[in-house]
Amino acid sequence: MLEKLRKEVAVFPLGSQRSFLEDTARSFPIDRIAQICKCSTRTIRDWRREKFPMQYLALKRLCAVRGIPVPSEVVVRDRYAHVRTAGLLGAQAVMQKYGCVPVDEEYRKQRWREWWNTNGTSGNNSLFRRKDVCFPKRNEVFAEFIGIMLGDGGLSERQVSVTLHHIDDLQYSHFVRDMMSQLFKVCPGVYHSPKKSVNTLVISRSDLVQFLHRQGLPIGNKVRQQCDIPDWIKKNKEFSLACVRGLIDTDGSVFTHRYIVNGKQYSYKKLGFTSRSAPLRRSSAHILETLGMSPRMSGYDVRLDSINDMKKYFSLIGSHNPKHLKRYAK
Repeated sequence: MLEKLRKEVAVFPLGSQRSFLEDTARSFPIDRIAQICKCSTRTIRDWRREKFPMQYLALKRLCAVRGIPVPSEVVVRDRYAHVRTAGLLGAQAVMQKYGCVPVDEEYRKQRWREWWNTNGTSGNNSLFRRKDVCFPKRNEVFAEFIGIMLGDGGLSERQVSVTLHHIDDLQYSHFVRDMMSQLFKVCPGVYHSPKKSVNTLVISRSDLVQFLHRQGLPIGNKVRQQCDIPDWIKKNKEFSLACVRGLIDTDGSVFTHRYIVNGKQYSYKKLGFTSRSAPLRRSSAHILETLGMSPRMSGYDVRLDSINDMKKYFSLIGSHNPKHLKRYAK
């Protein structure tokens, strides 16, 4: 009997399952509801947003705890009742396409192997054909993209990705997406992760990964490999400024320093970025020094503390991240 109840689901009218669980949540926390139903809190949340019908046994347990009867509008059906209908529809589709349902599985496998050995592994198969991608020349835009990658980017064996905050960096993510499209002639996919509060821009091209690796970007963990600004960028002043701009636009921040002297409050803006890669910190500080600034290195931080250095930074290097520009302008 218990096994039968586990296979049954309670089908509510649209919106009623959400209302029932929201009413229950007013009396019990979600952890307690999950404990009563003997399932995870994630399942309870899925039921609450009506992703799928809840178990009838769980419904009975909740009703018993609340001291109410099972709602009369609930229809109880087998959890797999839809499988038969789906199977019939699939069989009808196969019959309509082929005129019969193939029953000789060995013959099917034999024909598949023949196709695989003749066409499947050939260069004509689009599954194995490398997709086109543009390899840009070394210029300021490309150097800035390298800085972005050194900040919030990463290379895996087959993907190029940049991860940015989904609210604070939303406008900037549009800028980075357009930059990637311009450089590589491929529009990156955008993947949102609510749990991490980020948007990730992704281009899946093995050839592009290898190209960027040859330009000086590491594949895998940047900190473990102690990444640094590539030499071809450090040898060119314009490239260096663009690379630092990309690095600080992603991994840096503009913040207000406040202090009190003799009862009077003072405040001014500072800028800095944090990295656990020592070569990257040293190279960035050196580039700032060549522009007449006095960066301060402390622990994993590189900072500009003075008002004059902030003016120099935003006049000589600047920013393409609206978040930084707004904070500096306040």
